Amino acid sequence: MVVLPETSKPLKSGFVSVVGRPNAGKSTLLNHLLGQKVLIMSDKPQTTRNKIQCVLTEERGQVIFLDTPGIHKPRHKLGEYMVGVAQESIREVDLILYLVDSSKPLGTGEKFIIEMLKMAASPCFLVLNKIDLIAKENLLRQIKAYTDLADFREVIPISATGGENTAVLLSQVFAEMPYGPMFYPDNEVTDRPERFIMAELIREKVLQLTRDEIPHSIAVRIEEVEEKSTLIKVRAQIIVERESQKGMVIGRDGRLLKEVGTLARCDIESLLGSKVFLELWVKVKKEWRNKQDSLREFGYER
Repeated sequence: MVVLPETSKPLKSGFVSVVGRPNAGKSTLLNHLLGQKVLIMSDKPQTTRNKIQCVLTEERGQVIFLDTPGIHKPRHKLGEYMVGVAQESIREVDLILYLVDSSKPLGTGEKFIIEMLKMAASPCFLVLNKIDLIAKENLLRQIKAYTDLADFREVIPISATGGENTAVLLSQVFAEMPYGPMFYPDNEVTDRPERFIMAELIREKVLQLTRDEIPHSIAVRIEEVEEKSTLIKVRAQIIVERESQKGMVIGRDGRLLKEVGTLARCDIESLLGSKVFLELWVKVKKEWRNKQDSLREFGYER
């Protein structure tokens, strides 16, 4: 817990939207800034599906970061929902962090985001991530390519995985924040309930362990959380779109599903601070990503 100093000095507080293409490193950056794992991470694109508020509280004040789905060309109703969430997140915030993968060339997807950001009323920082993967001369060319297309309040190269220049980024973020009240208690790090975080941790393990054709068809729903005298029992359902995917998630003799459960249980125990018995099963719900009622059922509605 961060104990804010008893002082008459005003504190900074505000909202910051973090936007970018899939796999730009948004969740990695926010976990690093928060100093703990709040958001799931995967090398698969479009890992984040909902807007998640991440709360950073320290002596300078409080910043509420809005982690958003990667902006991409949607192919189904879930994709449309995700892009809509990201677009809505840039409205009425104090600052936008536009995170880009500096190791990849500027393409049409980035140009689409830049045009969208030009219409935003809030100031925008260009944050070039993954500078550990690019030579300095190429990084300078990337900076010029982006700044030729738009005016950014700040241009900050970083490495979210290595932490390079992230302290500078955070200092600039606080400098941009207005003075104001704390919006959350100083021991809260997210606006999402524990059930949501548990479901995301399970989905993360499925993303990590399954093949490319599986991840975007996965949803996870927590069916029951029962507190017992010595542990917490969690029952969760993994939803896929096809019978063939069900077999892939379960694995031969149930081994892959067992590994998902083992890895997820460790993270959930860290989250809850208690021993956990995790029960998982897999259900097929055909074409759920294109059905509005299914999207609502699994929590994808604005």
